[in-house]
Amino acid sequence: MPLYEGIEAALRGGVRAVQLREKDLSVKDLYRAACRLRSLTSRHGARLFVNDRLDVAIAAGADGVHLGGKSIPLRAVRKVAGKGMLVGVSTHSLEEAIDAERDGADFITFGPVYETPSKMRYGPPAGIEKLREVTSRVKIPVFAIGGVQPARVQDVARAGAGGVALISAVLSSDDIERAAARLTASVERALTEPPSSCSRP
Repeated sequence: MPLYEGIEAALRGGVRAVQLREKDLSVKDLYRAACRLRSLTSRHGARLFVNDRLDVAIAAGADGVHLGGKSIPLRAVRKVAGKGMLVGVSTHSLEEAIDAERDGADFITFGPVYETPSKMRYGPPAGIEKLREVTSRVKIPVFAIGGVQPARVQDVARAGAGGVALISAVLSSDDIERAAARLTASVERALTEPPSSCSRP
């Protein structure tokens, strides 16, 4: 299925946000892609984030920008973006998570929580306990990333994650809309599930 058709299918299935992270595109093509995705996400009431490029995010009317380890410093982005644009940050350690919150991030992604080929350059997976430590130390939302499959959603939610960020579990499915709907339902159940009566403090 063509990329944009796949993304729209995922949005129909309930995906709440899309991050544009095409690093090999020219700025002009990235802007065009952002505008096209802005149209799709607006139609489905979802948010759009552009990876790294604050200028493209602003020009396309995106909801925010997502920063990586080699991006322009968060504080510099906040000066330009002000309070009107959401700023997310990729983090891979407790220290990075704390720094991102201190510098003004609205949310962070943390991982890889589980082993996944796309995140092998960041080293061994952090694991659930490290995710739990991060969510207990920062107040901003933490989204789990890296090898998060539907069967693992409940575990990351119990560790304090406010949601998940993923690609393959949805876009590699033969039925993208159905996969997105199932994943969205799993996340919503996990986030609203009351703590087990057998849990220990």
